Amino acid sequence: MKKAVAVVCCCALLTACANTGAGYRPLIDSKGVDYNRYEGDLRECQAYAAQVSGAAERAAAGAIIGALFGAALAAAAGSGYSRNSSAAVGAVAGAAQGGAGGERDQRSVIRRCLANRGYSVLQ
Repeated sequence: MKKAVAVVCCCALLTACANTGAGYRPLIDSKGVDYNRYEGDLRECQAYAAQVSGAAERAAAGAIIGALFGAALAAAAGSGYSRNSSAAVGAVAGAAQGGAGGERDQRSVIRRCLANRGYSVLQ
């Protein structure tokens, strides 16, 4: 169990150090864009994105859920499976999926916000 807890903590720390999606600067078509106005709009859109659960929060939640799910599967499968190892694998998988989802959601908020303000968002 100590190994699983260590893996969960490491995943949470590594994800917390990652750049979150709220700081994302999408590629836009710059033709005819007033950059002073764009920078202000981008900051506002990034503030909206910061209100959505980011990579760190979602990775920590995913790690916990993954660890519990992995341990439960190992317990249900019988004595041939290690609950600790299964929990560790579940924690890593859950953290990766949760972190990616949080970042993706924040980037999506920024892209939609800028598009709604009239910018042609390319990526």
